[in-house]
Amino acid sequence: MKFSKFSKKLRFLLGDVRDKERLQRAASQVDYIVHSAALKHIASGEYNPTEVIKTNIMGSLNVIEVALDQRVKKTILISSDKACSPVSLYGASKLCAEKLFIDANFYGGFRKTVFSVIRCGNFLGSRGSVIPIFNEQKDSEVLTITDPRSTRFWVSTEDIAKFTLKCLEIAKGGEIFIPKLPSIRIIDLAKVIAPGAKHKIIGLRPAEKLHEILISEDESPYVKKTKDYYLINLLGIKEKTYNPNPSNTKRFTYASNLQNPLSLKEISKLIKKSVSF
Repeated sequence: MKFSKFSKKLRFLLGDVRDKERLQRAASQVDYIVHSAALKHIASGEYNPTEVIKTNIMGSLNVIEVALDQRVKKTILISSDKACSPVSLYGASKLCAEKLFIDANFYGGFRKTVFSVIRCGNFLGSRGSVIPIFNEQKDSEVLTITDPRSTRFWVSTEDIAKFTLKCLEIAKGGEIFIPKLPSIRIIDLAKVIAPGAKHKIIGLRPAEKLHEILISEDESPYVKKTKDYYLINLLGIKEKTYNPNPSNTKRFTYASNLQNPLSLKEISKLIKKSVSF
């Protein structure tokens, strides 16, 4: 999302979510907080677990406490598909952050800050994602692929920014918002970025999933479906649209391998629209 037209109203502060005092200063007179700070590299997280815990869990708790202290109106955590049925420390840390944010709606007492979560897939072209890696490798005409069966959910930074603003507007507290996202086979993505290149299969890295899950089967009874997104309500917010008897609800899993994948033409169009190299 472009902020040029708001340039005179914006200021940028350096800081760290581990530094609660700095967060207090940054959140002064702030109405809304979007918390997306995290250590996100899976392999590095497995090797440096204490650092992941300090940033992703304790840092999230700092954001919550500061939002309550400063009486922020609404605070949203940007979570990850890795938080759903986690197998990595990164995923487990994001799950903990989700739980902290949901329960923070009770934690504040008389302070009425609203806390919600957005759980989404991979950001197109983000640092460390497979698209920049494939782009760097294409001149060698050999692309490294973890597993030819693997699939992923994708979202552009522009789309997630718009979705976040929408969620800030409608959040009541305790929700996990999940946008409906396109699914892409990694091997198809490789074909689009480097047609004709050879593929070297290197195997999944430790704690890496073959497919991505945004809603688990156990969460599905608590899901409300809309045209553009799913909404998980684990707090049991009283709305007539929620099923009063989850045990009778048909269960499902929202996973990248269970969706119709984008065609090569659709992938090409999506990349041209969302990614610049």
